[in-house]
Amino acid sequence: MRTSDCDILILPSLGGPDEELWLTRWERQLSSARIISQQDWNAADLQEWARRLLAVTNEGGRPAVLVGHGLGALTVAEAVAEGAPEAFRRVAGAFLVAAPDVEDEGLPEGMRAFPRIPRVSLPFPSLLVASRNDPHCDYGRAGDFARSWGSTLVDAGESGHIDTQSGFGPWPEGLMRFAGFLKTLPSVQ
Repeated sequence: MRTSDCDILILPSLGGPDEELWLTRWERQLSSARIISQQDWNAADLQEWARRLLAVTNEGGRPAVLVGHGLGALTVAEAVAEGAPEAFRRVAGAFLVAAPDVEDEGLPEGMRAFPRIPRVSLPFPSLLVASRNDPHCDYGRAGDFARSWGSTLVDAGESGHIDTQSGFGPWPEGLMRFAGFLKTLPSVQ
C-alpha cells in the first residue's frame, strides 16, 4: 500500500499538533494525511478522544491507516476497546509512537489524564515505536503494551519521547519506517 492508496489519520498527543513535530510535517507532506482534531487538546479525555476517532474512522471509502503519538497511541487502543469490530472495517493498520505509561504516578498530571492503559488486542496490524530513554514510558512497559495490543515493538534507541524537545522535527527515519509498514499492510475493502 502507498500513502496515496489510503487515508492517513493522525492522532497527536496532549497539547495538540506542534507545527515543528514530525506528525504535523507528515500532514503537510502527505496529501492523504490529516490530523484528527479534538475539542480540547489541553484537557485530554480518553473516552471523548476515542469517540472522536470512532466517528472519523469510517468516513470515506479508502482504507485508513492510523498514526498515533503519545496519548494519540492510547486513543487508538481505547477506541478499539470501546468500539464494535465493524467500526474498524476500513482500518488497515496503526503506526503508534511513544505511548506514555499513564499508570505511572511519576508522570506529569496532564499526561495522566487518561486513567489506564487499554489492554486490548488490536484487530489490525500495528507497530509501536518506543524509545529506550522515553521520560514518559519505560521501554519494558512499552513492550508490555505492544504484547497486549498484538503490535510489533520497534526499538527507536535513545530517542527521548520522539517529540520536538527530543530533536524530532522532520524524523526522516520515521517516515521511512512508516513507508515500510505501509508496504506490509493488506488491502482493506
